[in-house]
Amino acid sequence: MNQYVKTGELQVSKVLYDFINEKALPESGVGEEQFWTGFSTIVQELMPRNKELLQKREEFQEALNVWHKENREATFEEYKEFLAKIGYLEGQVPDYEVTTENVDREVASVAGPQLVVPVNNARYALNAANARWGSLYDALYGTDAISEDDGAEQGKGYNPRRGEKVISFAREFLDTNFPLTNGSHKNATAYSVSNGELHVSLAGGETATLADSDQLVGYSGDGEAPAGFLLNNNGLHVVVEVDRNHPIGKTDGAGVKDILVESALTTIMDCEDSVTAVDAEDKVLVYKNLLGLMKGDLTETFHKGGKAVTRRLSEDRVFTDAVGGEELVLPGRSLIFVRNVGHLMTTDAVLTADGQEIPEGIMDTVITGLLGKHDLLGNSRFRNSREGSIYIVKPKMHGSKEVAFANELFNKVEDLLGLERHTMKIGVMDEERRTSLNLKACIREVKDRVVFINTGFLDRTGDEMHTSMEAGPMIRKNDMKSSVWLQAYEDSNVAVGLGVGFQGHAQIGKGMWAMPDLMDAMLKQKIGHLKAGANTAWVPSPTAATLHALHYHQVDVSEVQNELLGKLNEDYTDKILQIPVAENPNWTAEEIQQELDNNAQGILGYVVRWVEHGVGCSKVPDINNVALMEDRATLRISSQHMANWLHHGVCTEEHVMETLKRMAKVVDEQNADDPEYRAMSEDYEGSVAFQAACELVLKGVEQPSGYTEPILHRRRREVKEKVSALK
Repeated sequence: MNQYVKTGELQVSKVLYDFINEKALPESGVGEEQFWTGFSTIVQELMPRNKELLQKREEFQEALNVWHKENREATFEEYKEFLAKIGYLEGQVPDYEVTTENVDREVASVAGPQLVVPVNNARYALNAANARWGSLYDALYGTDAISEDDGAEQGKGYNPRRGEKVISFAREFLDTNFPLTNGSHKNATAYSVSNGELHVSLAGGETATLADSDQLVGYSGDGEAPAGFLLNNNGLHVVVEVDRNHPIGKTDGAGVKDILVESALTTIMDCEDSVTAVDAEDKVLVYKNLLGLMKGDLTETFHKGGKAVTRRLSEDRVFTDAVGGEELVLPGRSLIFVRNVGHLMTTDAVLTADGQEIPEGIMDTVITGLLGKHDLLGNSRFRNSREGSIYIVKPKMHGSKEVAFANELFNKVEDLLGLERHTMKIGVMDEERRTSLNLKACIREVKDRVVFINTGFLDRTGDEMHTSMEAGPMIRKNDMKSSVWLQAYEDSNVAVGLGVGFQGHAQIGKGMWAMPDLMDAMLKQKIGHLKAGANTAWVPSPTAATLHALHYHQVDVSEVQNELLGKLNEDYTDKILQIPVAENPNWTAEEIQQELDNNAQGILGYVVRWVEHGVGCSKVPDINNVALMEDRATLRISSQHMANWLHHGVCTEEHVMETLKRMAKVVDEQNADDPEYRAMSEDYEGSVAFQAACELVLKGVEQPSGYTEPILHRRRREVKEKVSALK
């Protein structure tokens, strides 16, 4: 049970109170009384408004439900008029441009991959922060990006044949993106730097330089025989490392041992969808790790191969400027954003004087702002933002009034912390239908601090289905990817961002590659995000970031965006409003069962880890044993899809329960090697995880906006209480 400390008009759980006073406030320039009094004032002023916004969501949903039930034969124009009448469609917005200032180059001007990682896992958080640089050789050798054909299988030891394929791929990358005046990097026998140029000795006695000498930025070691040389293309850096004594370098004609690729330019440290934080103790772990990242002292020790390994933040990388000869320092770490929770959930980590839980989103903004201030004050041996900004992503907002509320919250937190206005930058996730349709109005509310928008098609699809739950049975989940509304939503997001002047100020992002083991497919497909005009896109691992970075060498996103700027006249509203209801559905019994099996397996595989083990993001084998990255967004779409089909009689409750029980056995088998796993099928009634999965489907229509958090949080707390009682 929580112990509380009364401070002003708040009751704060002792574990959180102690963390703030003992760890977060010292060296922040904010006193204890000032902080707690200011925090209390913000809660008193904004908590009622938070409730009003959530009530408005419910009112819109009820109005939509009634309209769909009573207007089965209505025309599209009548539907659109109804949405405008109730204020769901907010109307035209005059043109404007964003004015965000003091934005780091990783956000404002350079395109590259973005990682999202649960910040409550220190090891993962450090891995992601250090993913600014990645070994291309390792990323290729250890994944299916290099085929195992022709004797190139992966094994316990080093396979020279596979190594040859890796090196050939890497040299092709150099030839394509850093071509020579003559010859090929494949035939290089030595590299040297002099007079600001890279000189390449080639087999046969010829020499060459870079076709574009400006691509050489610097070098390390002695220029005549450098330990490495630094190249730049489309704003991204590449380091060719040379060491003729290295096991790989000594077999290479030019002594190249590896190629380091600037990879995850930015990383979102997640407090939300990939995290299981259901109480004060969980939240303190989230904040503790974030503070460690901001102060540069976060470490994590674990055992690997029987040895203790301690992970910490990487040092900056130091080179000699190729032209001037001065020291050149590049960041060794990814630029960190933090994703707060949305407006929906409340937390018992802090209570009002009369015992009400406060909005968790308000608490997140206050505390993550405080933690971010340590970076601005230089309380770390590393700098996160060299421009003096704190980057916060705000998810799951519905329409411009909710974005305006977030902006007001940011204003008040800046005042509390003594920060200049707009120091705290905001990322607006375009993942709810009301935001997609009114995106230009939403961005206008934060035009002086916005640094990021993106599309999250999983959450967006979940909201699409829940919003139009009464319209009819939805098309199959995989068919959503080719639906009219989804493509229009993706295109509109880029068009609106460019139209309000995001170039040079902010990122336009695209969603996650969800198959972390299928890197060959990612290399073939994810380049599409760049061609669509996105200057960042989410990847599931540091390895994926390194491989996805290759796309940003192939495509100059700024050129793509410049082309798109001339095509911004289309209004996508009508297409986005095309509801993905199945017209005259005639699915066979086999097709229905296949859809139910796929959804049920994904739900159960994710929920059992969330509820029983406190794992909020993980690789979950799907029905075909393909590992997929699952978080609450994937759970939302799967549970809402099953709930929709059940609601419209495509299947029955008995059918759903039979499917869930049968798929629980499949999930149990997939987890059979985990000694801490408790099989759901041994006791369906007693398994909290199984009951949570059932509740997500059977009561999916009732859930606010189709969100999974209320059920997951309650069920996770139930498990934690049982474990605590046993102790």
